[in-house]
Amino acid sequence: MRHLEATRSPAALRSSRRELLRIEGKPVTITIKLNRRARRLIVKVHPSTGEVTVVAPSQRALNHALEFARSESNWIARRLAEVPAPVAFGPGARIPFRGEEHIVEAADAGPAPVWIDDGEGRRIIRVSGRSEHAARRLLDYLKREARKTLIARTGELAQRIGLTPKRITVRDTESRWGSCSADRALSFSWRLILAPDFVLNYVVAHEVAHMRHMNHGVRFWNLVRELVGEIDTPQAWLSANGPLLHRYASGGE
Repeated sequence: MRHLEATRSPAALRSSRRELLRIEGKPVTITIKLNRRARRLIVKVHPSTGEVTVVAPSQRALNHALEFARSESNWIARRLAEVPAPVAFGPGARIPFRGEEHIVEAADAGPAPVWIDDGEGRRIIRVSGRSEHAARRLLDYLKREARKTLIARTGELAQRIGLTPKRITVRDTESRWGSCSADRALSFSWRLILAPDFVLNYVVAHEVAHMRHMNHGVRFWNLVRELVGEIDTPQAWLSANGPLLHRYASGGE
């Protein structure tokens, strides 16, 4: 990342920068970006990560972006207060897995570095090995489970419409749960494995349907319903709970 920063062009450096602003006595990092499609200066606070961004429509406005953010300090403070606290992937953490809350517990040894133990009426994710490696091991496990589940489900639904995706990528995306390119390359967020299965299935159906219809027209939505059935419930779940899935972090990503 340092190498990339060092090789940025002067134009790129002029169009994006980070500044520190004190809000209610605390330093807050402000990301300032140039977007010529914007109509005016806009300040945004990400509802799940707390990232503060100011978008400027011109180079001239960019020079006043920090001053604009300072004028919106009270609004920023209110939004930051609403951001849920992050949950680290360590022993004692409570994290959702397939929509069900699990407790993370350390273990001396077991059938794998990380495994699910649903015995005795408790849902537990056990992580073996040294404690400093627990976060990374748990993250790797969740990503593997997400990739396995998403690939399998995508294959099932794609077969139903007689199409094959060019490739399936699983990554950590903040702005969308899934995407489909014009050449039928699909991408999904690994965090879908934290959500209930009906939500993951809906997102997969949505992107698979885009392999046939690259729009959100009537035929597209009819195909989504044909693939997954009722769509209002998963859409409502994502609207209400989706941003909260970004609060879970390994601390090592």
